[in-house]
Amino acid sequence: MEDAISNDVSHPEVRNGDHCRVTAGTHAGKSGVVEDLKLSKTGHATITVRQADGLRFKTLARNVVVQGV
Repeated sequence: MEDAISNDVSHPEVRNGDHCRVTAGTHAGKSGVVEDLKLSKTGHATITVRQADGLRFKTLARNVVVQGV
């Protein structure tokens, strides 16, 4: 699998190691570093985000905005 997945035309590519901010969903408002980029069985790009305090959470890649690119 590639290290970057393009969600659609309106969302930038998300890559492992990128700093991102979650804009929608359960974790809206949180931010951190993208760690585990995967494509689910249903075709949705999922990521694990690690926050500065070490806590991790999973979210859909379409719910994040990449920062500092």
